[in-house]
Amino acid sequence: MEAEFINLTPQNVASEHVSCIIRTKTVHQGIEGKRQWLADRLKEGHVFRKLNEKATVFIEYAPCETAWTPIIGDNYYYMYCLWVDGAHKGKGYASSLMEYCIADAKEKGKSGICMLGAKKQKGWLSDQSFAKKFGFQVVDTTENGYDLLALSFDGTFPAFAPNAKKMEIESNELTIYYDKQCPY
Repeated sequence: MEAEFINLTPQNVASEHVSCIIRTKTVHQGIEGKRQWLADRLKEGHVFRKLNEKATVFIEYAPCETAWTPIIGDNYYYMYCLWVDGAHKGKGYASSLMEYCIADAKEKGKSGICMLGAKKQKGWLSDQSFAKKFGFQVVDTTENGYDLLALSFDGTFPAFAPNAKKMEIESNELTIYYDKQCPY
């Protein structure tokens, strides 16, 4: 039986299961915040593709130009998250989602796809060893152990923005960054 995947759209984002880690039968402010955030991002080319059932099986990516990351990558997609959890592991879902992202990027004439990694894998980052099986390679690093991985279609590569490389913000005042992208 072929797995059925769907993309969230402005028409279905309010009613579809948002496949993140929070599992509750009642309305959760993190999930509702994520829905609102997605509704605003979809018009920017953001893609949230998921297994068409209540499960944590999804990929989320966006054009680098509109992604909320300190990465410079003209004409690249930035992959925020690729996650397959629990009983759904080992069924080829992650490969299907990655293949969809790669095909989508090529169809839209993108230069490639990039993602955040680390010298030591962190639980909240997509599995970089999995991405390397598809040809992703480390193209930039920071001094505190983060890697930028990319799959280039045209020989160009993205890079960390200068502020990410030096690990500083311009303001010396208390600065707090918060968004509703990740309800976890």
